[in-house]
Amino acid sequence: MDQKGSVSSHQDKPVPRCSLGSSSGLHYGALVNSVSSLAPLASDKPPISQRRAYVAIAVLCYVNLLNYMERYTIAGVLSDIKNFFDISDSTAGLLQTVFICSFLLLAPLFGYLGDRYNRKYIMLCGLSVWLLTAAGSSLVSKSQFWLLVLLRALVGVGEASYSTVAPTIIGDLFSGGQRSVMICIFYIFIPVGSGLGYITGAGSANLTGDWRWALRITPIMGLVGLVLMVFLCPNPPRGAAETHGDGVTGHSSYVEDVKYLHLSKSYVWSSLGVTSLAFLTGALAFWLPTFLARAHVTQGLRPSCTGESCNSTDSPKSYIFGAVTVATGILGGALGTTISRQLRDRFSHADPLICAVGMLGSVPCLFITIFVASSSIPVTYVFIFFGELLLSLNWAVLADILLYVVVPTRRATAEALQITVGHLLGDAGSPYLLGVISDAILSSNPDTSDFRSLMYSLLLCPFMGILGGVFFLITTMYITEDKKAVQRLVEGNLFLRISAPEPQVAFIFRSS
Repeated sequence: MDQKGSVSSHQDKPVPRCSLGSSSGLHYGALVNSVSSLAPLASDKPPISQRRAYVAIAVLCYVNLLNYMERYTIAGVLSDIKNFFDISDSTAGLLQTVFICSFLLLAPLFGYLGDRYNRKYIMLCGLSVWLLTAAGSSLVSKSQFWLLVLLRALVGVGEASYSTVAPTIIGDLFSGGQRSVMICIFYIFIPVGSGLGYITGAGSANLTGDWRWALRITPIMGLVGLVLMVFLCPNPPRGAAETHGDGVTGHSSYVEDVKYLHLSKSYVWSSLGVTSLAFLTGALAFWLPTFLARAHVTQGLRPSCTGESCNSTDSPKSYIFGAVTVATGILGGALGTTISRQLRDRFSHADPLICAVGMLGSVPCLFITIFVASSSIPVTYVFIFFGELLLSLNWAVLADILLYVVVPTRRATAEALQITVGHLLGDAGSPYLLGVISDAILSSNPDTSDFRSLMYSLLLCPFMGILGGVFFLITTMYITEDKKAVQRLVEGNLFLRISAPEPQVAFIFRSS
């Protein structure tokens, strides 16, 4: 598909500095062969100072940390919740499923809004909803499990608004290697927050003797995040980092945006890889603490959890698992970004290859973790560490891939659709599915222990790791051309802006 520029004069109204138009194609043609060698004009200044950009990153990381702390606090006290409401494994898994379902269903809406309206206001509204519903979850009585399920679903509203928009703001504050580092820092807080969720959940429940206090910590901390975001988080022009502060504008419909993303093969295949990763990590994050608790019972290291006096936090498993998750998140995220920066200039397909190695490399670690838990808890933690380390290579690299294979005016939509597909087919159903498999094994063979039934259901996770690795290997075949296509479009618009003789001239790109 060739892109043809048409020039039209507008004397009476201001003209956008740069427009990406509404083309849904991927091959933009050679607009200007020497654009990449152009130096920015002396008058070009970033709209956000570097100091303010770093402050904004700190605020966004803090809120991201709280999002994932809150998401996995329930996993840290899941045995207590099961016992309090007297529910089965499959019903307990439903708590995470309803949260993820609302998260993924609303993500496209916030993606659409994020590409067209003030992103700061969108995040503030979502964060406010998140604070109210998360705090309300801790007030549910024993006879109102349905209300807990409803409130967990509403928590997803707040997270959907934040997760679709925040990465695009980072993409507009930084570019190149600096962007990779900032994205890495931001995504490191996913496993760090998850790990701290286990620790703070189990710790607060243990200190107070009431699991509901575990759900009150993050809303209190979230109030601080809300205030910080009001005063310290900017809303930079879309594409500001690539256009030396000018930004780009788009006038495409949502259907055209979806068509554009559908035609980007590297985006499609990497999103399928993200889906496999989400299925795998969602299932492990939700069920591994409970699996480890049952392993302690199997080995006679702690009594079986029966009666209302049962307290899952008596075992150090939540603290250890949380600490392992934090450590592997930091190490894996930093390692993945470092390898990416070292190899990307020499191998244009290095990023999806790193993701494939992380997924496939985790598979043997997961198999060993599942089968060795009944005999050796220390060895189990060792292989959990290496498995999570390999999976953590992917998060920051995947976010960087999306930012450079999608044009700036469609990044929020791309984030939203990737979240929707990834969670819909991934961790929205994986905790519930593993709970159903575990219950089915127990009902078909009453002599099987609850540890064995959960162990067999967890075997689905390594196979999803293999599938995800294959998806990322396919991505390596297309990512080079898709990245170049985006660069040609953005740089072509920059060249036309620089060379325009009069400010009244607008360049509109149409696809033939």
